[in-house]
Amino acid sequence: MTTPERAPWLPPAWFIRVAWRVHRGLYRLSGGRFLWTPSNKRGWGALRLTTTGRNSGQERSVILGYLEDGPNLVALAMNGWIEGHPAWWLNLEAHPDAVVRLDGRQPQPVHARTAVGQERERLWKVWSVVDPKLDAWAATRTTVTPVVVLEPR
Repeated sequence: MTTPERAPWLPPAWFIRVAWRVHRGLYRLSGGRFLWTPSNKRGWGALRLTTTGRNSGQERSVILGYLEDGPNLVALAMNGWIEGHPAWWLNLEAHPDAVVRLDGRQPQPVHARTAVGQERERLWKVWSVVDPKLDAWAATRTTVTPVVVLEPR
């Protein structure tokens, strides 16, 4: 009988929000040099996703971790592992067309969708190889973490 992995410690939600603000500030100050990395350097990379706000209709940008799956990019809508879905995912649910910026490449139009069934299981396993604590992190939430596929348009 195996013992389930203990959920990792999470800092308070306010700390996570502040950390993301600092992350965005570093991105702006460095022009993306500190935070943009291709997926081949550490198993996952960082991209800048620009969505359309579901209520405002304004452009909204966020920096996300991603994996490559053929021509598609795959992200997890995890909201810093706190409850609920991140705003960028809610925006994509309302307006699935977006733009991705990767290091050294031109902006790429994408269409977002949720991976389901066997595809979701396969992509979750790929993420689990990159982050062995993924299941433990996901267990800290009552909401299911969407696996988001960004397909080139």
